Amino acid sequence: MKLFKRSMILVSMLCLAVIAGCGDDQTQEGDAKSDTTTAAEETAVEKIPQAARTVEDMVDQKAGVLIEAHMDQQLETLGGWDSQQYRDFLEQTFNPIAEKELENYFTKHKNLSGEEVYDYLVYMLGSGNYQNYYDQLVTYDHGFVMPELPDGEDEVTTKQKKMNVVVLMDASGSMKGEIAGQTKMELAKTAIAKFVEQIPEDANVALIAYGHVGSSADADKAASCSSVESVYPLSAYQAENFTTSLNSFQARGWTPLAGAINKAGEILQAYPSDEYLNLVYMVSDGVETCDGDPIAAAQQLQSQSIKAKVNIIGFDVDNEGQQQLKKVADSGGGEYVTVEDPAELEVQITKKWQPTIGQLVWTQGVTIQQFTKAMERMNGIYNPLYTASDAELNRIKHAVNFLHGEELLTDDVKKQVLELAESLHDVRNEHFKAIKETKEAERKQANEEINAKVEEWRQKWRNE
Repeated sequence: MKLFKRSMILVSMLCLAVIAGCGDDQTQEGDAKSDTTTAAEETAVEKIPQAARTVEDMVDQKAGVLIEAHMDQQLETLGGWDSQQYRDFLEQTFNPIAEKELENYFTKHKNLSGEEVYDYLVYMLGSGNYQNYYDQLVTYDHGFVMPELPDGEDEVTTKQKKMNVVVLMDASGSMKGEIAGQTKMELAKTAIAKFVEQIPEDANVALIAYGHVGSSADADKAASCSSVESVYPLSAYQAENFTTSLNSFQARGWTPLAGAINKAGEILQAYPSDEYLNLVYMVSDGVETCDGDPIAAAQQLQSQSIKAKVNIIGFDVDNEGQQQLKKVADSGGGEYVTVEDPAELEVQITKKWQPTIGQLVWTQGVTIQQFTKAMERMNGIYNPLYTASDAELNRIKHAVNFLHGEELLTDDVKKQVLELAESLHDVRNEHFKAIKETKEAERKQANEEINAKVEEWRQKWRNE
């Protein structure tokens, strides 16, 4: 019996030893797991990519993790009053999310260097807008083009001929339509008035109104279609008399395009092309509605001895009208253009009523409108790029100040991060600015060169 008791005690002791051994193994395994976790955490730190230190790499930078997940990236590019939307979003939505994430990370990852902190902040808060706007900035072109400056024998011969200018003004009812607060008739009259002011002093001018009688009603069709009147007979330009004639009719009826062109032909019959330069200019907002054939009428002007060219401005014309008016101009050996914007009406007259008076009077260099649009395009590229760069810096500053306030960054690390962030911000902004200034210098030089050459050409032609 005593032997049995001793055996049981021995077995119990062996079991306890085994259990103790198992406990040691579990402790060692736990220690190993602890070591593994530490290593994983260290690896996680190492996997944070180094933030760009060169402009090229900064441009390629992708949006930060938090930016990608929680913010419409275009918000940070807003300027002017719209920028308040971005500031409100930061304060009300983004900053609380970012602060929570940053606090969690830096609580677990202490004693990071200034560069490591900066890398992480860019990884989380960096802008992703650089590449798009930078590519546009680098490829920006002012778009200014040197106009053709004829200087051959034909132009000299043409210049020596006396000039006859016949302007055909559409006074159909549709010209009462309004654009930007003015009727198309008012806008067209203003453009025509400026045009004739610039014709050579020894040129003759005539103004023909058509469709200015009756109304667009069927009952008035016959009377309106036959209403083609030379309100300013072909003669030297006199400003007061021409203005009176221009204001003597209003938009009313139908559209006898062919009748107006035929009337111009009648007026010019006494002026053969070997002695005179005969030019016809038409402003219209629609197609022939009086059963005439304006294409044949324009072609006839070219086939006759007067060889008058027909140049047309289609003002706010639908597709059908554009097709017909272009064929009329082509048949008349002239130019056609359609415009919808009132601001473009005068500009297009200066570009398209060539080769004619425009070769001397209306040939222009870079217009104010073209220059302004080129500036606006540059601002639309550069301003968002510059703003995005500032926004990234400010997010990093906010993060650093928050972490310092939570005692997760030391004074020294805070200083290091801010100095690095501001330094790289200045590097990229100075690079962006340098490209902008180069492009602006190119734009200015092109503007000056084109305008100088055009003015030189115009003076040369005037003085010959």
